[in-house]
Amino acid sequence: MTTYTAINLIKRPIAGEPINAELFAVVQKDIPTLGEGEFLVKQNHMSLDPAMFGWMSPDTNSYIPPVALGDVMRSSGVGEVIESNHPEFKVGDRVMGMMGWQEYFLSKGQGLNKITVPLPDETILSVFALPGLTATQGLFNVGKPKKGETLIVTGAAGSVGSIVGQLAKAEGLKVIGVVGTNEKADWIVNELGFDAAINYKSDDLDGQLAKHAVDGIDLYFENTGGPIQSLIVDRMNAHGRVVVCGLIADYDKEVPTPGPSWINVIKRRLTIQGFTMPDHFHEVPALLEKMTPYVMAGKIKHRSHVLEGLESAINGLNLFFTGENKGKLIVKL
Repeated sequence: MTTYTAINLIKRPIAGEPINAELFAVVQKDIPTLGEGEFLVKQNHMSLDPAMFGWMSPDTNSYIPPVALGDVMRSSGVGEVIESNHPEFKVGDRVMGMMGWQEYFLSKGQGLNKITVPLPDETILSVFALPGLTATQGLFNVGKPKKGETLIVTGAAGSVGSIVGQLAKAEGLKVIGVVGTNEKADWIVNELGFDAAINYKSDDLDGQLAKHAVDGIDLYFENTGGPIQSLIVDRMNAHGRVVVCGLIADYDKEVPTPGPSWINVIKRRLTIQGFTMPDHFHEVPALLEKMTPYVMAGKIKHRSHVLEGLESAINGLNLFFTGENKGKLIVKL
């Protein structure tokens, strides 16, 4: 075989409209010849993440430049080195990193990390790749949790939120998860060990918050946005911390939803901090060192939602908006 398949971004998505095939071009490329210090990776599994909606937008005033039109769509993945002229990457090494929507990736090693734990690709992408790194950075380095505190996490059944909640439980916090279905609520409580779950589509959200957070909320890990956001802020304790990781409810809107009143930010002396992982890619080894003991001790469970074939990534992105995905979204190439 002398060619491989890649998917390029050729149009920007329109706010409020589903992701469709017209935004992308499926192309064939020649398998490259290696130069000095280069190696070739065959990508086996590819991650789909909510951050991709920002990467496809025309917004240049963001934490990372958008994917240029005509370029391979950005994504992280796991693969195997199949040919190498690099002294530190041998044939057969497993690697993970940003390789894009394509079957093969030519690299000099920058941005790729070797996988040393004997775990399947799906587990690597669900736990050790972007979701786990994001959860670890956001919870520990931004949120600074303390034993005995109450944490609430939105998108709690998602790839990041589910890990945040489990890490917090392992640290001795009370954890409340906000989800979109009763099935997800049952999963995070009965399988992951959350103390309580709230379906944001149910009635009396404020009453449910009052019931489950009787001592108030100390730490709020935000992944989704939506109407429950203001209700959560209203119940935060003095000197509480809000970690803003994502706002999936607003990613397809031309005009973002207004946020909570700043009155409570003043009254409760809240700290609100947004963060994104590209600022912390240089810290990946330390984050993996922090997270790995929890995983190897069996304190972090996950589930993966696997789509088949590279082109399934296109429609697969819409699952983030419908909430139909069950676990970390992964494309098997």
